[in-house]
Amino acid sequence: MDVRISSKCKALGFVILTISLIVTLALTTHSDLAAAQNNTLIQSTGTKSMATNATNIVLVHGLWADGSSWSKVIPILQNAGHKVIAVQLAARSLADDVATVKRAIDLVGGPTILVAHSFGGFVITNAGYNNKNVTGLVYVAAFAPDEGESAVNFVPVASLPPGLLVPDSGGFVYLNPKMFHGAFIQDANATEAETLAAVQKPAHQSLFTEKSGPPAWKQLPTWFEVSEGDHIIPPDVERMFAKRMNATTISLNSSHASLVTHPAEIAELILNATKGVTK
Repeated sequence: MDVRISSKCKALGFVILTISLIVTLALTTHSDLAAAQNNTLIQSTGTKSMATNATNIVLVHGLWADGSSWSKVIPILQNAGHKVIAVQLAARSLADDVATVKRAIDLVGGPTILVAHSFGGFVITNAGYNNKNVTGLVYVAAFAPDEGESAVNFVPVASLPPGLLVPDSGGFVYLNPKMFHGAFIQDANATEAETLAAVQKPAHQSLFTEKSGPPAWKQLPTWFEVSEGDHIIPPDVERMFAKRMNATTISLNSSHASLVTHPAEIAELILNATKGVTK
């Protein structure tokens, strides 16, 4: 009887050992397979990321506008594969607006192209200075100041039509809605102009005299669009900015708001900047 029990124990032990070996082998194979699959997934993702190599684009609006003024340009840039952020400036101080753009640059990382309309040129000129993530600057009917210059150096308030600027009780200034169409975007239809006038962000009057810091355009390649029908910034002033920066320049028969009335051409200029296309 003892011999039979011993034999059965040995047989049972052999079965248990066999099962353990099978389970261990199965687990090892599954683990190796999962690791191989994960490795392949990581490699594929990395390859895709490197192949895309899209440039980030930060769009900066000017005074008496907001981020939605880029709404016709944004889809073109996104369809070309770029990540786009249109910031919303407080238009309270140059330092605050520069800080807003710098946060956007930090968020998307590099490489980043900064694009500005109108007073937004002051903002990107300062936000892009010594910024390792910024690879180029695009000015759309925009100011491109040198250090120590302010907006009134180029567009004195007294040179604007009487009644165009409407101040509020907090020191902010609107463009007169009744004059907005003719002054800001005369090449749009009345409905579009009235809508833009209604959503305009007022600008603090101190922005007109704030002085710019060291300019990023002395460090980076630049692109510029001159609006030949601009009633806010004289076209000759825009050409001066472009020439001083040695910018790759286009001219459009446009109002000040060329980003609204000529979105395809403005998008093409920005896309050329992402590719480093000059002259």
